[in-house]
Amino acid sequence: MSAGGAFGGNRGVSPVPPEKGVFPLDHMHLCDQAKKEYLNCLKTSGHQSEKCRHFSKLYLECRMEKNLMAKQDMSELGFVKESDKEASEEKITESIGN
Repeated sequence: MSAGGAFGGNRGVSPVPPEKGVFPLDHMHLCDQAKKEYLNCLKTSGHQSEKCRHFSKLYLECRMEKNLMAKQDMSELGFVKESDKEASEEKITESIGN
């Protein structure tokens, strides 16, 4: 008989939750409008998520405001500030021109 637990698992080792991806469901429908706008954008854009990033950002901001997920800087979630985006686009344009 194996020393591990059921299905080969180790007994006594406590599981470690993932850093991201687990957060409370929106049972009270606090962010339904933002969610619907994002999903509608996906449908109308042929599921090209890049075209709907602003709706995705609004949805995540709503979840953070309503304590449905941990508050994080949007840059950690893949969103850049508009001023940073414009600056990087200018650098790309300059490097292409040279």
